[in-house]
Amino acid sequence: MRKAIFLFISLFVVYSLSAQEYEYKFRLTLKDKGKTPYSTDKPSEFLSQKAIDRRTKQNLKVDETDIPISTEYIKAIENTGGIVVAKSKWQKTVAVHCADSMMVDKLKKLPFVQDALFVWKGKTKKSEVIDTIPKYPAKQEILFGNYYGKGDLNIKLHNGQYLHDAGFKGKGIDIAVIDAGFNHLPKIEMMDNIEIKGSKGFVHQNEDLFSNANQHGLNVLSCIGTNKPNQFVGTAPEASFWLLGSEDHRTEFPIEEDYWAAAIEFADSVGIDVVNTSLGYANFDAPAKSYEHSDLNGKNAHITRSATLAAKKGIFVVCSAGNSGTQEWRKITTPGDAENVLTVGAIQKDSTIARFSSRGMTADLRVKPDVATLGVNAQVVNDKGLVRPSNGTSFSSPIMCGMAACLWQAFPTLTNKELLDVIQRSADRYEKFNEDFGYGIPDMKKAMNLAEEIVAKKTKR
Repeated sequence: MRKAIFLFISLFVVYSLSAQEYEYKFRLTLKDKGKTPYSTDKPSEFLSQKAIDRRTKQNLKVDETDIPISTEYIKAIENTGGIVVAKSKWQKTVAVHCADSMMVDKLKKLPFVQDALFVWKGKTKKSEVIDTIPKYPAKQEILFGNYYGKGDLNIKLHNGQYLHDAGFKGKGIDIAVIDAGFNHLPKIEMMDNIEIKGSKGFVHQNEDLFSNANQHGLNVLSCIGTNKPNQFVGTAPEASFWLLGSEDHRTEFPIEEDYWAAAIEFADSVGIDVVNTSLGYANFDAPAKSYEHSDLNGKNAHITRSATLAAKKGIFVVCSAGNSGTQEWRKITTPGDAENVLTVGAIQKDSTIARFSSRGMTADLRVKPDVATLGVNAQVVNDKGLVRPSNGTSFSSPIMCGMAACLWQAFPTLTNKELLDVIQRSADRYEKFNEDFGYGIPDMKKAMNLAEEIVAKKTKR
């Protein structure tokens, strides 16, 4: 009997120690944001002047969603032993890292907490930063007589050269790239003249974006901002950039939606004009609940709601449709179902749809993807500094994003919704949209003419 009891106790201890190896994150939904010293009458205390100007230009008001969450609420959460890893003032949520799952019961008892949702389970391991990477020189073939170099098809398939020839290359437009890592970016000569205004990592304990990081964000950025004539030129080579990391490539849990929400609110606060996000979420690691097709209604997903709210703040949001076209899921991924954002599918150079490109429509029967741009053998810069072909709506999105930025530079009096409408109407299937192409393949020459018409009507009023 004593041996049996001893064995039971030993097994219990081993099980307990094993269980304690896992840590958790929960998304708290708050009843309100509490008392703060901030007021919508004094927006400069929590928003940059550029963020305020963007709203003013589009006749948008600073409202209660812009007010930060009470610091007293944050302190109360931290006093329970939780670590706040992400906040959304727009949605009144706080993501909390917990040493064990039992801590959520304490968090639920806080008087201002309405609900708690599981969003992550794992073993905490802070990424080590190893910075021994040599500088990567721009050893690329020079294509004399071809200004765009290997980026030629990225741009000319959509007549983006008409914007550039008219002098519009994105200058004065601030673009946020919300993505995974930008591995080795500071050491890559091919991208050394991109204007980077700042960077910030939002993934808990994995904030470094440049050393030992994922390269997906780097590839995406290169499609827009690279500016090496006769070698490789992106779609908005004179734009300025904020680099924001929200994707934790090690796992797939809903917490990444919280990181993304925090990132786009930061982008808003510093006055970003345009956001590109080549990320999409549908299926999560167990035991998290994955989305169903019925959730693609522009309202259910946390990340989708944030994208919709960003559009309401006057930001032009561009996102990839997803690469599920040949998979069981098949449909677009969130936040591609958001309202008033540009969701981009992928085509081949012969203008046929890429098999992998995710299909629409949304669950509430809105047209998605909105348009489709080059996503098969699109040219990108990798983290060795070399230009290479790559596939995915991850690259069709930034190719389109850069052209949208140039178009907005050309017609700065357009609102973000008018810009979206112009791009949609410039597409070749606008009158006969479908679930593969959406409105079709956009034409920037046509978009410029459509934009001129809108501006002319505004001027006559």
